[in-house]
Amino acid sequence: MRRNIRLLLADDHRMLREGLRRSMDELGFTVVGEARNGVEAVDLAAAVQPDVVLMDVTMPEIDGVEATRQLKARLPSTCVIMLTMHADQDVLAEAIRAGANGYLVKDCSVDEIALAIEAVVTGETALSPRLAASMLAEVRRQDAGDQADRVITAREEEVLQLIADGCSTPEVAEQLFISQKTVKNHLASIYQKLDARDRTQAVLQAVRMGIVSIN
Repeated sequence: MRRNIRLLLADDHRMLREGLRRSMDELGFTVVGEARNGVEAVDLAAAVQPDVVLMDVTMPEIDGVEATRQLKARLPSTCVIMLTMHADQDVLAEAIRAGANGYLVKDCSVDEIALAIEAVVTGETALSPRLAASMLAEVRRQDAGDQADRVITAREEEVLQLIADGCSTPEVAEQLFISQKTVKNHLASIYQKLDARDRTQAVLQAVRMGIVSIN
């Protein structure tokens, strides 16, 4: 199976690329290219169309997260595994939103990288055990109760997005064809679910969670 998996390595450190290439070759994978920066990674991936890209997060030109976003837009079937020096949950969240299929900390073993590659090509998500554990701890810290109760509804999301766009309560009511009282009820529910005191805090929390965007 490994001989059929074609890899592209993207890292601005030549020594790391060469070491990773040797390791992947020894494990039976086929390395079809190496990129030194984010722009090169996107262009080279479009040219050689690998099955998996091992993408460093911190690179010149454009970083690995933006490179992943552009690459997935052009090659949605190509899997991307992010490699980083630090277990940063904020970067992890951005990488996932960009379309990354896996996220590994660079202190992981070569065997862990190999398992991650094999996992993503079968449609699974690969995550460093260290990151998985820290994310689980964060979820438990944020919600000791039922996590499902904290997810806002589709209507609440519409209300919150309009608030994020700068609409007042009357404007939200007008756009959604509901009463102002209903808007206020939705906001009260949102505050409780997002653990927010006011609409500003609710919008900030929702942006961090990827629920709404600020234009």
